Amino acid sequence: MTTPRTEHLVLPGVLTAGQAAATVRGILAVQREDGAIPWFRGHHLDPWDHVEAAMALDAAGEREAAERAYFWLARHQLSDGSWYAAYADGAYDDVTDHKRETNFVAYIAVGVWHHYLSTGDDTFLDRMWPVVYAAVEFVLRLQQPGGQIGWKREDDGTDTADALLTGCSSIHHALCCALAIAEERGEPQPDWELAVGALRHAIRDHPERFLDKDRYSMDWYYPVLGGALTGAEAKARIEADWDRFVVPGLGVRCVVPNPWVTGGESAELALALWAVGESDHALEILQSIQHLRDAETGLYWTGYVFEDEAIWPRELTTWTAGALLLAVAALGGHEATCTVFAGDRLPRGLDPDCSTCPA
Repeated sequence: MTTPRTEHLVLPGVLTAGQAAATVRGILAVQREDGAIPWFRGHHLDPWDHVEAAMALDAAGEREAAERAYFWLARHQLSDGSWYAAYADGAYDDVTDHKRETNFVAYIAVGVWHHYLSTGDDTFLDRMWPVVYAAVEFVLRLQQPGGQIGWKREDDGTDTADALLTGCSSIHHALCCALAIAEERGEPQPDWELAVGALRHAIRDHPERFLDKDRYSMDWYYPVLGGALTGAEAKARIEADWDRFVVPGLGVRCVVPNPWVTGGESAELALALWAVGESDHALEILQSIQHLRDAETGLYWTGYVFEDEAIWPRELTTWTAGALLLAVAALGGHEATCTVFAGDRLPRGLDPDCSTCPA
C-alpha cells in the first residue's frame, strides 16, 4: 500500500501528517479490489457514502483508488440512471435495499467533478459524463411543481412525492456540480439550470414543501453545506440553532434532544462553517470530535452517547473518516475540495420568475 500524500491534511489538534496517512490507509483497507467502499467490511455500501469516501481518497492524492470507486458505480448503474440504496459487502453485491433515493443518485456528480478537478483527467470525464447525465435525469423526473424533489422511487416504480430538506440540499449541490461538468464539456443543459433554480427557491423560501425533520441537525446545516444558502443568510441560519445542536467539546448532536454526538454530522458542519468563512469555528468542531478517533485503524467511531460515556454504535465507518478528511482538506486549501464546497465557485442555474411560482 502506498503512503498517502497528506501534507495539506495536517491541522493542529485534529491531524498530524502521520495520523492523516493512517486515516487514508484505514479507508483503503476497507475498499475492495473492485472499487467498492462499504461502511466497513461485512456491512453494506450505499452510493452516497461510497462517493464521500472516494472524494476523501482524492483529497489525499489516492487517484487510482478513487477512480476505481467511480467505475464501480458506472458498472452498477441501473437502466433508469439510478442505483439501489444499499448493496451487501459480498462477492455478488446483493441488493439489501431496493428503493432508489434521489440524493444518493445525484451525488455522483459531486464526486465526478471533484475527481476531475483533482486530476484534470479528460478521459475520466468523458467516461463518466453519460453516467452523470443519466443520474441527473433520473433525479429530475421526481421534481415536483414546487421545485422540491421526491426522496425515493420504490422498487415497483412508485415515486414518492414527499421531499426531505437535507436530501434536496444535497441534490442542489449535486446539480450545481453537474452543471459545472456540462459547462466543462461544452454541453449546456438549460433544463438543469431551471431545475436547480426552482429547487433552491423551494429550499430558501418554502420550508412547508418538505417533511418536518427539524430535530435532525442535518436539516439545520445542509442548506448551507449544499450551497442553497450563502452569505449572511447562511450565517444567520447557522447562528440560530448553534446552541441547540452543538455540544461544546464533544461535537454535534445527530438529533435533539438525544444525548448523542456523531462524527459525520460534526465534520459536515465544519465543512459548512468553512464555506461561510467561519474557519475558526470549523477548527473547533473538528478538534472536539477527536475523542471518536480509533488510534489503531485511524478511522472514527460513528457516535458517542455522552450521558452514558459510551461509544455507540460500535462502528468505524469509512464515511465518517471521509467527511473529516474533506473538512480538513478544505481548511488546508486543497483546490478541488475548496472549489466543490464553496457555493460561489459553482454554477447556480437560473432563479425562477416567482410571479409564476406555485403559492
